[in-house]
Amino acid sequence: MKIEIPLCEKYALSIEEAAAYFHIGENKLRLIVQEDMDADYVLWNGNRALIKRKKFEEYLDKEHAV
Repeated sequence: MKIEIPLCEKYALSIEEAAAYFHIGENKLRLIVQEDMDADYVLWNGNRALIKRKKFEEYLDKEHAV
């Protein structure tokens, strides 16, 4: 039995899930991760980057604040 957790309740999202959730292209997300691989919103599972949803929301709010 596979449990489906809504994206808005997940702690970390795959690049594909984050692209859908944040309405940002997968290539753009991969570029953002590559530019700062040690960012606090990136969680590494081996060589696979996961996006910490709340931390990335904070990053976006801070980066694009007027």
